[in-house]
Amino acid sequence: MASRLHFGDDDFLRCRFAISPLWETQEAVRTLKRPDRHAYQAPWLRRIRDAAAGLDLAPLWLLMPRRGHSPDWLGAPPIGPAATFEEEIAAVRASDPEAAREDTALSLACTPGALDSSRGRAWLADPARMIRELADAVEEAWRVLIAPDWPRLRALLEADVAFHSRRLAEVGLGTLLPELDPRLSWDGRTLTLAQHTEHTRDLAGQGLVLMPSVFSWPDVVTGFEPPWQPTVVYPARGTAGLWTEPAERTPGALVRLLGRNRAEVLTALDEPATTTALAHRLGLAASSVSSHLTVLRDAGLLTARRYGHQVLYERTPLGMALTGSG
Repeated sequence: MASRLHFGDDDFLRCRFAISPLWETQEAVRTLKRPDRHAYQAPWLRRIRDAAAGLDLAPLWLLMPRRGHSPDWLGAPPIGPAATFEEEIAAVRASDPEAAREDTALSLACTPGALDSSRGRAWLADPARMIRELADAVEEAWRVLIAPDWPRLRALLEADVAFHSRRLAEVGLGTLLPELDPRLSWDGRTLTLAQHTEHTRDLAGQGLVLMPSVFSWPDVVTGFEPPWQPTVVYPARGTAGLWTEPAERTPGALVRLLGRNRAEVLTALDEPATTTALAHRLGLAASSVSSHLTVLRDAGLLTARRYGHQVLYERTPLGMALTGSG
């Protein structure tokens, strides 16, 4: 079985990348109930265990069947290329109650007994209240699970977008799409995702949103129904090393050569990152990190390039060789 997205002529001009803190929050909640996702997230899971225990996630889990439909209104594709969580949760709160009711009923039907549960009946009887309750639950999950690490997460997601945007310029859309994940294939007009359900949609001039995700790993997700813009969510590059602290993997010889902090800055750049993201990850002052980056760049170990309003740093081949990653 497969999901197929059919492109028309206009759709090639309306493809874009996006990042969604709302989506990462939803998928972090889902990850807590998915042992198959825990391998890459183990350090994060250990760190948030006590805080997560204080959350009531049962209402959200009820709408996250292992196989089947999750409500699009509660985890819609991002409204812009770099929307904030506050903008996205405001859109959730503004959902049309009747449309949310129908969407939620589809999701509840995927979990045996959920439609007839007291919570399911209450939601369908008063969808406006349901929207408030679930939006509150998502907002609390964001505050506890994602917000403390959002600078690190955002830096990795932005690095993924920067990398694939560059590949798009180099090889074109038809070559890029299968590179996002081995389960994606392209035949010139149709993007096919090999998965456990059958789904077909004509993009009909809406184009396609391509969205990297940390917490969706190892899944590739698509299938958003109208009026939502068609979206493909794929595992972000670098997720495996996201939670590894640089000090744990900085070679001793590199520390002796460059000094502890400068070596950790170089080692931390498995993916391109900004000064602010590195400072947050390493627990150093941004001014100190900026100084180290300047020295490393002048020594030919890093390059810097602008992405929007930010400057991303990445290792050169010499920098890769010194860290043992080349």
